[in-house]
Amino acid sequence: MAPLCDTMDGPVVTAAELALEMENINYVIPYIKKEYERELRDAFDRVVIVRELSGEAAEVADYWFFETAVRLHMLGDGKSYNGIKHSGLNWGPVINKAEEAIEIGDKTVLEEFLMNLIEESFENRFEDMMSKKEYDLNDVDAARDYITAMLEFIRFSHELYNHIEKTNQNFNP
Repeated sequence: MAPLCDTMDGPVVTAAELALEMENINYVIPYIKKEYERELRDAFDRVVIVRELSGEAAEVADYWFFETAVRLHMLGDGKSYNGIKHSGLNWGPVINKAEEAIEIGDKTVLEEFLMNLIEESFENRFEDMMSKKEYDLNDVDAARDYITAMLEFIRFSHELYNHIEKTNQNFNP
């Protein structure tokens, strides 16, 4: 199960742990936008000093550094920070498939998975709507069922489109 960026086993905390272990902030800096880098560097410098005091001090300082790194990463992504989530959360299959694609350098399995998921979701909503389209005008419950299915089909299509458009606008290689 692959973690997300705000989990204890996520890539940001993993990189922060390595940065502290190796005493080299460059392991975690790439996860932080440039405008927040100074804050992370200041936190790192403080933590490196505090870690020398005791095991308990190191534990508290390390966690504070992890929280700082995750918070700044989330801020850079335009997301709110709600604390670090514990390790091992189940985020579904797509993260594993994305990581596998990166590892093997082939997007095919991920692409097929996502396209099949979209196609199945789209098809199910469309078929549900169409099966309810020919209703008796005097059957208000059937009319409501159709309207609900129709709006769900349109809403799904619109939200999918909006999500893709929004992420494409924010994508600048």
